[in-house]
Amino acid sequence: MSSHRLLLVEDDRSISEMVGPYLEKEGFDLTYAYDGLEAERLFNEAKPGFDLIILDLMLPHRSGMDVLQTIRARSLVPVLILSAKDGDVDKALGLGFGADDYLSKPFSLIELTARIKAAIRRANYTAQPAEEETHDHRIILGGLVVDMETYEVEREGEPIKLTSKEFGILKLLVTHPGKVFTKAQIYASVWNDHYYGDENIINVHMRRLREKLEVDPSSPRYIKTLWGIGYKLEAEPL
Repeated sequence: MSSHRLLLVEDDRSISEMVGPYLEKEGFDLTYAYDGLEAERLFNEAKPGFDLIILDLMLPHRSGMDVLQTIRARSLVPVLILSAKDGDVDKALGLGFGADDYLSKPFSLIELTARIKAAIRRANYTAQPAEEETHDHRIILGGLVVDMETYEVEREGEPIKLTSKEFGILKLLVTHPGKVFTKAQIYASVWNDHYYGDENIINVHMRRLREKLEVDPSSPRYIKTLWGIGYKLEAEPL
């Protein structure tokens, strides 16, 4: 069985020289890029494609955010962001960019490896066909329509475009209206992995989801926060 192919995009060669050999010892097949243009070229030329891309956001010639947009225009390959800037991470996880996970610099090689394996595992899990279908595949709740088969969402007749993770969160909530989910439960269900205790990734996705669903995200109609506990979808939104 061949090892998983990773593209490591990092302009700091000291980091690449630390991360690359470690991941190769873990059984991964590494390809290296040191700037944004090289990353896009390697991504476009790779046959077969990569199983995961590790992407620094601060890159010469072409930014990591631009590279991420190029990748997402063609592929759903998992992308793990490396960054020291929370604002950039926020954008990378949000609308139009679609990163899957991130690590803040400096980071642990053990945690990096664990997150890579988890992201690949989630991607493989998501790619599996559903084992059963339901006839009633549309959920209608207070003007919100969620189609479980087509992954389409509408609010008051207007289509809403969600990322895969945002739809996963919404699906979990709308199929259990009124039930409170902790951040750990949401992560385990949507990311299909153990919760690392990093609240930012849930906070970012939940905020983006509210910005798309709610007329006034500061006073949400659908998704309610129970401070210190978690989130729930109102069973009968006003």
